[in-house]
Amino acid sequence: MQSRQQTEMHPSRWGDPARAQALPDDARGMVELVFGTEDHPAALDPAVPASAIDPAVLAALVTLVGPEQVVTDDDTRRLRTRGKSTPDLLRMRAGDLSDAPDAVVRPGSHDEVAAVLAFAVEHHLAVVPFGGGTSVTGGLVARREGFAGVLSLDLVRMKRLVAVDHTSMTATLEPGLRGPEAEALLAAEGVTLGHYPQSWEYATIGGFAATRSSGQSSAGYGRFDALVVGLTVATPRGRLDLGSAPANAAGPDLRQLVLGSEGVFGVITSVTVRVRALPEVKVYEGWRWPSFVDGAAAMRTLAQAGLLPTVIRLSDEAETAINLADPAAIGGEGAAGCLMITGFEGTPSAVAAKRAAVTAVLTDLGGTAVGEAAGEKWAHGRFDAPYLRDSMLDVGVLVETLETATFWSNVDRLYADVKAALTASLGDPSIVLCHVSHVYETGCSLYFTVAAKESDDPLAQWHRAKVAASDAMIAAGATITHHHAVGTDHKPWLAQEIGPLGVSVLRAVKADLDPTGILNPGVLVP
Repeated sequence: MQSRQQTEMHPSRWGDPARAQALPDDARGMVELVFGTEDHPAALDPAVPASAIDPAVLAALVTLVGPEQVVTDDDTRRLRTRGKSTPDLLRMRAGDLSDAPDAVVRPGSHDEVAAVLAFAVEHHLAVVPFGGGTSVTGGLVARREGFAGVLSLDLVRMKRLVAVDHTSMTATLEPGLRGPEAEALLAAEGVTLGHYPQSWEYATIGGFAATRSSGQSSAGYGRFDALVVGLTVATPRGRLDLGSAPANAAGPDLRQLVLGSEGVFGVITSVTVRVRALPEVKVYEGWRWPSFVDGAAAMRTLAQAGLLPTVIRLSDEAETAINLADPAAIGGEGAAGCLMITGFEGTPSAVAAKRAAVTAVLTDLGGTAVGEAAGEKWAHGRFDAPYLRDSMLDVGVLVETLETATFWSNVDRLYADVKAALTASLGDPSIVLCHVSHVYETGCSLYFTVAAKESDDPLAQWHRAKVAASDAMIAAGATITHHHAVGTDHKPWLAQEIGPLGVSVLRAVKADLDPTGILNPGVLVP
């Protein structure tokens, strides 16, 4: 059984191994001033536990997908261990590969996925659907107890653009396509999906659907779940084909049952999405606001007036200062405040009209335009933050993110309560930053980033902070996650958010679609 060569993320870092680098000198100076630094090297190629699956069972699995598509070598299994949250990386850096799958299987079609699931039921193997490996909530850590082994169901071979309907403006894609691959195939047809989460370079179409992903251009293009018009799903009980019309009244929309299900109800094998014409023009610019409250009020005004640009983001005072390392850079000598990024995409005339309308509103509300340089700076580095996190971990600084969402009337309370919970639980020295990442007529998402000097037990250190922040979200009446999904990390609070009857419904669906419980056991369902 051979491994299959492909571009992979580093096992204990984010993204392209060639882009890994030491903390830049100017940033290191600031980090040393606030936290102090010390080298925290990662374990090199830690040992992988021996596969627990009987060789005879593996040999039988080969007959379903071929000998090259069942992989048990250490390197491949190491690369399929957990996701890319800071706790995931800390465990990997410490040499802990206890969650490594026992084998990686690579089906090439819906029928092969269905055959693997039937095989897993027969041999009672846990199955973890795997796309890009970008989960940050423990979504790739299956419960092993009671199973004969764990299979990583890698969808890397399922990378076709199946069809484009230029009349209806829809496209059907297979789940293993990474963001750039999908956009390249669509661009050749003159269309775009326009979905750009920070994980875009490695996350996949199937993963976007399974986690209800929301991209940085969601104000213009919509969340991924809003783009999905159809799904095909392989379950242990059979095939689901969902989405026969742009809208219907034929009972509850079962697509919504699959979107966000994180592979616990079935494996998504194709996704039909709404697409748009490729934008001819892209313009990004910056605005300065006196305060986070003022900037958020302006976002609400735009959203409720139906004037949202393609991209709109607002950093609080601390994030603005840290990101620019010079608050005066966004508004002149002695200026402080908050940086907003707006972006406009489309035809030249549509961009000009929307930009003019937005500019008029933001100016009337007290915003100060600071030009395209700030917007281009953001656009150029929009996918780079995880690389900086790795560099910070290298020098002993714990960095992690979390997000939530609430209604506009509750934003000020949620922001204050979560920030206070993080600050108190992390102690000094620590930094808590926040930005509004996604905006709706009725509310918005708050995205927090924290940095703290690593303690002797950074996993416990972060767990305390995560618990405190999550408790604050639930107490404030907000959601436990806006776009990072549930995984294992958010399960205790999901039960509080949806209540005991909601939990009962999820368990009933799980029992019906996956009666033996092989699909991603331990994830999502409380």
